[in-house]
Amino acid sequence: MSTSGFHWRQVIGNSSSPPFHAQSQCRCHRCCCFRSPTRETARIYVFVCLNFSSSITLSDVLPSGRIYHETYGCQMNVNDMEIVLSIMKKAGYSEIVEAPESAEIIFINTCAIRDNAEQKVWQRLNYFWFLKRQWKKNVAIGRSQSLHPPKVVVLGCMAERLKDKILDADKMVDVVCGPDAYRDLPRLLEEVDSGQKGINTLLSLEETYADINPVRIAKNSISAFVSIMRGCNNMCSFCIVPFTRGRERSRPVESVVREVGELWKEGVKEVTLLGQNVNSYNDTSGVEEVESGTNWKYSDGFNSIAKVKNVGLRFADLLDRLAVEYPEMRFRYTSPHPKDFPDDLLYVMRNRNNICKSIHLPAQSGSSSVLERMRRGYTGEAYLELVKKIRDIIPEIGISSDFICGFCGETEEDHQDTLNLVKTVGYDMAYMFAYSMREKTHAHRNYADDVPENVKQRRLTELIETFRDSTGQCYDSKIGSVQLVLVEGPNRRAPDIELIGKSDRGHRVSFTNTPIPDRDNNDVKRSPKVGDFVEVNVLKSTRASLHGEAVAITKLSSFYSDMHEEQRLACVSTA
Repeated sequence: MSTSGFHWRQVIGNSSSPPFHAQSQCRCHRCCCFRSPTRETARIYVFVCLNFSSSITLSDVLPSGRIYHETYGCQMNVNDMEIVLSIMKKAGYSEIVEAPESAEIIFINTCAIRDNAEQKVWQRLNYFWFLKRQWKKNVAIGRSQSLHPPKVVVLGCMAERLKDKILDADKMVDVVCGPDAYRDLPRLLEEVDSGQKGINTLLSLEETYADINPVRIAKNSISAFVSIMRGCNNMCSFCIVPFTRGRERSRPVESVVREVGELWKEGVKEVTLLGQNVNSYNDTSGVEEVESGTNWKYSDGFNSIAKVKNVGLRFADLLDRLAVEYPEMRFRYTSPHPKDFPDDLLYVMRNRNNICKSIHLPAQSGSSSVLERMRRGYTGEAYLELVKKIRDIIPEIGISSDFICGFCGETEEDHQDTLNLVKTVGYDMAYMFAYSMREKTHAHRNYADDVPENVKQRRLTELIETFRDSTGQCYDSKIGSVQLVLVEGPNRRAPDIELIGKSDRGHRVSFTNTPIPDRDNNDVKRSPKVGDFVEVNVLKSTRASLHGEAVAITKLSSFYSDMHEEQRLACVSTA
């Protein structure tokens, strides 16, 4: 192979010395042999011909290493992996492969919220260990195509929570890096080259990665995640997040607006704003005179054990700024806490058509006594009052939630309170889990995990059944309505004839792919494509998705402008 005036090739030797026959094949006889700098890759040699006109260094010849990555857990972890890939790309690690067998570096981004998530990670780590331990054999039989045994890197919440256990696991892992230390990854990998373990799990009070442009994992996607804050101050008794992600800190508004603007230029039509407690966003960086934290407004009837020091630009300010600057882009956000829904946030959501009418409102339980032990800062009654206020201000809102079954001390009466809450609210969607106690949490230190596992599972089954009954009514109520659907791609159940996308409330809506009028192009008919906003007349419900007939292709702003005009005319005609 010839590149820029020099010849090079890679040979796998069978001993600690370079294979002579490979060196002797170069015609100019002025070759140097460079051995890979790591002890565990001593069998890799690169022969470089010195008969070239320009200078060359070893780093010019040896590849930095191909990356394979897996992510478990929340959308924040997905966004974090995109940040990691950006950091690695800047350090020279630009090639990403789709199989761990082809990678020299394996990233696994982990979740510590529940034990089940951790067990999945351990299973994968065992397989990656096998790829390292049996590398010679795997290469010989064609199972692996990596140039040397892969370096295994554990990222995320498990990295911080179980760092000692992970590093002690029989040389299974080479690098452990916590959520606030990703900038340090290139250095940590260099430490591995010198025979050391790489570890950095320090938490930060400032790190937000605001200056890093993430490398988007989903190429050419019409939707994207943007992290606006990190950490959590709530200290709920069941939750490990404050101990693995640290305290809350928010990105400057301008950096968020800039990133969203870049996404718009790339063709992204929907952005989901992310944070462990996204609606507690509080940017004090660009405010000359910050307010005292005593002026922080919570939802009526809610409180928090964490006190706000200063008040800057809040979540409503950021959301309103984005909605105004990018009127043809949809905005969602997750995951909020019910305590941070002051009235001004609800009115911004009502008044801006491109802010999706969908709120994730984690309840966790319907029992006030359980909520008190969870340190959630509200009662079941206060939660229902908030739901009522939200629906009074935004009548078309869709609400989703989180629930934990079998938390410490939960009785059958407590469980029944949760079932009643689900029936009363009528959720569009919910995440429901049996309680899994985590070390270091307030519950682990103070409570007994005293609900038997079989009882937890039985209550979870009852909760899921109750939820399905109520959510079906939410979907059925949409029959006969016209929904604005952002097309995401072919419907997997009928990819040749149907498209599918999400409505404003986040409902999955499918429709037949047929030419329809394009409102923005003199009603010329064409088939919808990915990224189009399509008016869909909903004809039926499966109680988990909707199906309808496509009416027209339109713009987001035009759809709501026409809808408001129709409502105005209807009011005039009935007056």
